[in-house]
Amino acid sequence: METENRIGGKFIIGSKIGGGSFGEIFSGININTNEKIAIKFEPTSCKTPQLISEAKIMRSLEKGTGIPKIFWYGGSDNGNYMVMELLGSSLEDQYNFCHRKFTLRTTIKLADQMLHRIEFVHNNNIIHRDIKPDNFIMGLGSKSGIVHIIDFGLSKKYRDPRTKQHIPYRENKSLTGTARYASINTHMGIEQSRRDDLESIGYSIVYFYRGNLPWQGVRTGTKQEKYQKIMEKKIGTPVDQLCRGFPQEFINYMSYCRSLHFEEKPDYDYLRRLFQTVNTNEQFSNDFKFDWVKSTASSHGSSRSGNRRHKHKKVKHTEPQPLPQDEKISSSESAESIAKTIVTDSWPEFKDREKIFKTRYLAELANHVTIAQLEQGCIIY
Repeated sequence: METENRIGGKFIIGSKIGGGSFGEIFSGININTNEKIAIKFEPTSCKTPQLISEAKIMRSLEKGTGIPKIFWYGGSDNGNYMVMELLGSSLEDQYNFCHRKFTLRTTIKLADQMLHRIEFVHNNNIIHRDIKPDNFIMGLGSKSGIVHIIDFGLSKKYRDPRTKQHIPYRENKSLTGTARYASINTHMGIEQSRRDDLESIGYSIVYFYRGNLPWQGVRTGTKQEKYQKIMEKKIGTPVDQLCRGFPQEFINYMSYCRSLHFEEKPDYDYLRRLFQTVNTNEQFSNDFKFDWVKSTASSHGSSRSGNRRHKHKKVKHTEPQPLPQDEKISSSESAESIAKTIVTDSWPEFKDREKIFKTRYLAELANHVTIAQLEQGCIIY
């Protein structure tokens, strides 16, 4: 029988440890095993219930590395609950702990794991649709070095599991996800597919190494105006400018993701090899620790390129360039709405859509994209 702070017969709800737009997260304990757990709660007042759907998706994925284990889910009079494996800090939390910048070594190691996670999700017919640093969490104990992917509340099937029939291409879709990391196709109301998750991973890793994204700090009247400004800034920022000072492989990553067609299967191995190439070119040492792991002064120095074997010649590339003064982010800006998950009722209405397409077209010409690519319908931006 359920009590006020017990669910599923054996799980005791503890103190609140997190929350967001779609619910709250509590610590908890399994009274049969004494195991610490996390409990996600969605109140009955939630306008867009999604926790049960999320739990079913996660249950279908839980055999994969870096997918949190689901112990129980179900409803009660006051809302829905999902009991899951307790994890550590998010990559956003670790990023803040490291003074809002990761070394190159940590960035490429995270990119490799993030790509493994999303490939597994995609191979199981699901797209995430809300990729961002907050939704990648480090494990605890023996799993402390494993990146976990969480928050499947906005996820959906992109193809039929049996026939593998892909969902159809559509436009005029609502803006779903997080504006800061959303793909330009998502901003423009185009149905999401695998390519959009990968582009969002790209923005996340650029954010890690650069320390910001050019569209942070946008200040306008309404949220819709802000989302439009963010989109316009993304369109108007060529990849080589976005990744200025980065190894060439980051540019190649973004260019590849942006060249994918709607139904096209990404080459995940190619994308991981790009970052493995950076690791080889930079000749990093094997005694790797993430930036947030306490270690000796020599292995946790201030070098922006991480730990190298100092006897070898360094590969030359400049440091990521800071934002111009008028685009710098205030301390409060990082927590504003553009870093939060959103689901709009309708796609953004743009007064001059032809102008937007022209802006994207001209930006691509400046970024060395051929007319043939554009005419073939590749969404490259």
